[in-house]
Amino acid sequence: MKDWYDNLEAREQVFVLIGAIFVSIALIYYVLWVPLDRNHRQVAVRVDTWERSLAELGPLQAMVASGGRNTSTGTVRSQQAPIIIVSQTLQSRGLEQYRRRSQPTTSNGIRVEFEEVAFDELMLWLGDLSDNHAMYVQSGSLSEGDAVGDGRINASLTLERSL
Repeated sequence: MKDWYDNLEAREQVFVLIGAIFVSIALIYYVLWVPLDRNHRQVAVRVDTWERSLAELGPLQAMVASGGRNTSTGTVRSQQAPIIIVSQTLQSRGLEQYRRRSQPTTSNGIRVEFEEVAFDELMLWLGDLSDNHAMYVQSGSLSEGDAVGDGRINASLTLERSL
């Protein structure tokens, strides 16, 4: 290779040298820099996602410190019986058809059982109960529904209203 290079004319040697430098820079860029930059961007996106998640979880820290009670001032305290509240809110969310049984546990509590209810809709309903009626889940069990993979669950929840 050295003999071949030495046998070239001076301007051909300069042209080959410039081409070799260009190819070397291109190889370094595409073999080293591009993969490192791509990994850096992926890590930056993951960090942004984690930071957003932590910011969204911040309000939960205050809720945990207060013993699990929502301390928002927008809570509407209803004097209705829990069974009436549950029935009305289930109807407003379109979840009445999934309720299998409701049974009062105390004057401020109720046990509700669901079959094949959409998990997302159940969580939204529980949020409504918490925000609008100061009712919280005291205990519960969730299991996968018969229709696997479509987000449907069976649930048994004990709800209590805070006074």
